[in-house]
Amino acid sequence: MVTRESAYALDDGVHSDAEFRAAALHDAVNGLRERHPLSSASVAFYPWQRNTLLALAALTILSAVFFLTPTLIVLTLLCTLGYVGTMIDRLLLFSRGLDGSTIVAVSDDEALAVPDEQLPSYTILVPAYDEPEVVADLIGAMAALKYPPDKLQVLLLLEEDDDVTIEAARAAGVGDVVTILLVPPADPRTKPKACNYGLHFSTGEIITIFDAEDHPDPLQLRRVVVAFDRLPDDTACVQAKLAFHNGTQNLLTAWFTADYALWFGFILPGLMRSNAPIPLGGTSNHLRRSVLDEIGSWDPFNVTEDADLGVRIAESGYRTAVLDSTTLEEANSDAINWVRQRSRWYKGYLQTWLVHMRRPVGLWRGLGPVGFFRFTTLMAGTPLIACLNMVFWLTSLAWILGQPSVIQQIFPAYVYFPALISLVFGNAAVLYMNLIACRETHNSALLVAALTTPLYWVMMSVAALKGTYQLVRNPSYWEKTFHGLSAPNTSGSTSSGAGDAS
Repeated sequence: MVTRESAYALDDGVHSDAEFRAAALHDAVNGLRERHPLSSASVAFYPWQRNTLLALAALTILSAVFFLTPTLIVLTLLCTLGYVGTMIDRLLLFSRGLDGSTIVAVSDDEALAVPDEQLPSYTILVPAYDEPEVVADLIGAMAALKYPPDKLQVLLLLEEDDDVTIEAARAAGVGDVVTILLVPPADPRTKPKACNYGLHFSTGEIITIFDAEDHPDPLQLRRVVVAFDRLPDDTACVQAKLAFHNGTQNLLTAWFTADYALWFGFILPGLMRSNAPIPLGGTSNHLRRSVLDEIGSWDPFNVTEDADLGVRIAESGYRTAVLDSTTLEEANSDAINWVRQRSRWYKGYLQTWLVHMRRPVGLWRGLGPVGFFRFTTLMAGTPLIACLNMVFWLTSLAWILGQPSVIQQIFPAYVYFPALISLVFGNAAVLYMNLIACRETHNSALLVAALTTPLYWVMMSVAALKGTYQLVRNPSYWEKTFHGLSAPNTSGSTSSGAGDAS
């Protein structure tokens, strides 16, 4: 990594040393794949992975040609066992997250009790691209943070050719509150590449990322400092909760808010009880700079760089903690925009699984059997199950409408009853978890919407199919999510506890 050996000046995003900027850009794009090539998603499929998948596909097709019914029975049984195993484990994680004991809670008094002179230096990276409508929100959000200004560095990362956002930021006076750092245009055009570039100009001992539209808990940085002091030395990251301020805007935002309440309020805290990797959220993950330098920072070619980093943290022997402090974001209120975002997440999960499965034996040793299983069910299972849902829904619909005999043949008793349990109990369990998550996070206004989440699953399936297709066609393409679509004065509750934003 390029190091900062001498002082430099930032003036409205223009670095005085062109050579340093060029070296920083090169490292932002190529650093990880040059130092740790097996950890980079610059190549989506290694030859042996591609050949293995093609061989399995060929074997499946040949088996279906000569032994259609037995092949379909085996595939259906394998899928059903995957469903049941994932469902049981997800319920276990949820039950462990229910008591809240693993979530790190830091009260307001504890956070404010740390003298300013004892606080470490902090850098906030705010990547934004083509977002003139929300970049001005950054002023109020950063000004509200209760952290000494001389210890806080905020870098707004804008692409040099993003004229509309640069002009909006300057017109809003963003430069009076934060430093605008212009990122030279270069492929891949991704958020992690911008963050890698910004990391070379950062001065903080702790690094975090916020999106331009985020509204973090004003005491979040102080809570993180206290949390790091409390937690073991092998804690590399403290992940704050994410919630939405427009959860009641429409049915889609209600589903999205309930989804986040379950994930950040219960599933991630449940993961803390094991050695399983914790997929980080896109923002509000607070990282020790020393660990970032050690494990290679973000992968610019991975479109869910946060989840990938969470796996690398666990694989390297470090831990992630979940903090009871909430950052409010904007829930996607447009269905097409939501599918674009979620398909990118699913594609990135598959990218992450493929990257880390290049060394399956080392991964098994690093994570252990349970961690390896959960890594697979989260990174590969989540998008693949969403894809398979569409297949089984269409199969069920075909049976209802025409009752073709082939469907009856591929569901003998030893397949039918596990599938029936998965269908009835599994769907009921997911609905139950959503309802409990809404109730426990004081999102009671979303309870009715939570009962209609099967419609949300259809959208998930569409997004997963799209993301899987893009993994083959354009793996590192960052599909832009548009912000600033929320209706004014909409509100949604956040998680309760000492870390509530206020």
